[in-house]
This record gives sequence, structure tokens and C-alpha cells, in this order.
Amino acid sequence: MPQEPTQALLKQSPLLRYSLATRPAFLGVSILPVCVGAAAASYQGHEFNWGLFILSVLAMMLIHASVNVINDYYDEQNGTDRLNTERIYPFTGGSRFIQNQVLSAKASFQWACWLLAVASLLGLILVWQTGWGLFWIGLAGFLVGWGYSAPPLQLNSRGLGEPAVALGIGLLTPLGAWYVQTSQLAWYPCVISLPLGLLAMNILLINQFPDAKADAASGKYHWVVRFGALPAAWIYVGNVLLAFVILVSLIINQFLPSLAIISLLPLGLAISAAILLKRYALHPARLTTAIKMTIASALLHASLLTLSLVLVQVE
Repeated sequence: MPQEPTQALLKQSPLLRYSLATRPAFLGVSILPVCVGAAAASYQGHEFNWGLFILSVLAMMLIHASVNVINDYYDEQNGTDRLNTERIYPFTGGSRFIQNQVLSAKASFQWACWLLAVASLLGLILVWQTGWGLFWIGLAGFLVGWGYSAPPLQLNSRGLGEPAVALGIGLLTPLGAWYVQTSQLAWYPCVISLPLGLLAMNILLINQFPDAKADAASGKYHWVVRFGALPAAWIYVGNVLLAFVILVSLIINQFLPSLAIISLLPLGLAISAAILLKRYALHPARLTTAIKMTIASALLHASLLTLSLVLVQVE
């Protein structure tokens, strides 16, 4: 099990302190959907612009980083992170930088705002380069990402956090990356990213099991709290099966190239994680391996889907 960085080390290095506050190890969950959307545009015959792609990746990294930090801030405000004694580091329970006095709540909020401000600046540059359609996609993404934790929306406390993640990662991010490359709105990047959205939703879902007691006590009524551990585990299983069916259907109906069959392989990890989750749903301290498999399944699926769309064009 990885160890948390010491408070002394973090206080000695402001760069390390502020970078780790964003939980950088998890930013790939939002970067790879950008790759999927951009690769889909190229696969469909649109000219690929590397400069705009890099700006898209940077903007999405900063947005996700901001969302992570603001989540820590509001989980301090509602008390859930202080109540959480069963988290699995580093996957659940936030960074705990506020509780460990590495950053103050005020500094965390300011850092989240700065990250969002720079991301917004990059977004406006992309809007200027590509069109106003991207502005509306970005606005929807802001409402989903910031509103996941922040009032008045507080989507996760209302049982809307899970679909919000699926919408943000599986639809809005690939669509935004597609639009940057094409200046067009289209259903194609959204449709081919549906399995990724379901796998991303499962990351959030399984991470809620160790935190459920603290979340319930602080009023965060996400699906594990609302439905209970065993029904929520079945939702996880259903997401994996639905992702499999959708992906196979997309390949059979030639929405995706035959080579995209390689992006099915990581669903084996998701199935293995589902088996572990069903076994240990009532013993969340034993879910570390299942959490790792869940994250890996989403990242590898997105990577292999991107690779298949690129390699088909090389042939």
C-alpha cells in the first residue's frame, strides 16, 4: 500500500504541495477521453491539428485538477473527510490536505479557482480558434464538474454524481475534443464513448464503498448510500455488461473498425473487479485490488480505443 507524503515534506516544497493537491495520478481519466475524441475526428477524415490537441489536453487537465481540489474543499465544509476513517489511500477520501493542515481550506479554494481560471483562458483561446459551439460544451462541463461538489447543485449529494461523471467523461469531453478538431457538433464521438462513460462511472461507484459511512453521516447521498452496498454492486456489474454490449454492437455495426476489438480486452479487468466487488461489498477495506482494476479497465479501454482509431488510418 503506498504511503502518504509526510506533512514536513509537503510544507518544504510549495510546488509539490500544490501539485499533489490536484491528485495528479488520476488526471488520465479525463485526458484519455480527449484522445478518443480527437482520434475519432481524424478517423472520420478531419485534418488533425496537434497544437489545438495539446491545448485541449492542458485545458482538460486543469479542469479536472480544479474539480479535485474543489471537491476536497467542500468535503471539508460538509465534514465528510473529517469523519472518514475507512478510506483507502490514495483512491478514496480525498487528498486530506486540509485535514492534515498541508493546505488551509481558503488556500485550497483559491488554488481551485486559479486552476479553473487558467483552464477557462485556454478554453476561450480554443473557442476563438474553433467556434462558439465549444463554449456551450465547456459551460455544460463546468456545471457538471464544479457542480459535482459545489452548491447549489451538489450533484453527488443528490444521487446525480454517477451520471454526471458518465456525462462529463463519456460524452462532453470526447465531444469537446472532437469539436476542437472539426468545429462541428456530432453524435459520433458521444456514441463511441458510451462504454468509456460507463467504465468511468464505475470508478466513482466503487470508490464510494469505503467512504459510504462518512458520506451518509455528512449528507452525501450517492448511490451506495441510497441503494445500499449490494444493490450498488449489481449496478457496477450492469455497467460492465452494458459497456460490453454497446462496444460489440458498435464494432458489428461498423461504427468502429474491427481493430477496436482490442479495446474489449480491459473489460476482462472490469469483470474481475465486479466479482471482487460482489464478494467484498460489505467489507470495503478489501476492495483495493478491485479499485485498481476498475481504474485500469477505463484507462486501458480508452487507450486501446484511441490506438485502434489511429492504427486503422496508418494501414
